[in-house]
Amino acid sequence: MKQEREQTPVVKVPGARLLLVVAPYYRAISDHLVAGARAAAAAAEATTEHINVPGAFEIPGAIAHAARSKQYDGFVGLGCVVRGETSHYDYVCGESARGLMDLSVRKRLCIGYGILTVESLTQAEERADTRRGDKGGEATRACLAMIALKRHFAGEPQ
Repeated sequence: MKQEREQTPVVKVPGARLLLVVAPYYRAISDHLVAGARAAAAAAEATTEHINVPGAFEIPGAIAHAARSKQYDGFVGLGCVVRGETSHYDYVCGESARGLMDLSVRKRLCIGYGILTVESLTQAEERADTRRGDKGGEATRACLAMIALKRHFAGEPQ
């Protein structure tokens, strides 16, 4: 039985600047993820910029480079990894997740995790589509919630 779950709520973060770091290996999937991310950012009164990287494995490195510029309040990693016949899937999924978590904790960056890790393109389409799974929007809302939390703890007005 498929259980309904609540989406991450929209937190207004006026003026927040987000960088969408996208691995467009599966272009149709990444286009859906980006559309959801942009819509979620607009609903929160935040702005986005978008860069592409070769694959999901490169997303943490790109965010680390971009963070040094101090131009962004948060980052959203978007991509898709489909299980294949080798262990490559496990390494890419695990290391991209570990890399993003490491940046989040050690560098105190606000990061939304929107890298789909799926068994098939059908699963990816369902999760990425803005009318169904909207994982790009969900990752962006999570990032925005963390920006709001970071501002709260820094004593900044909400």
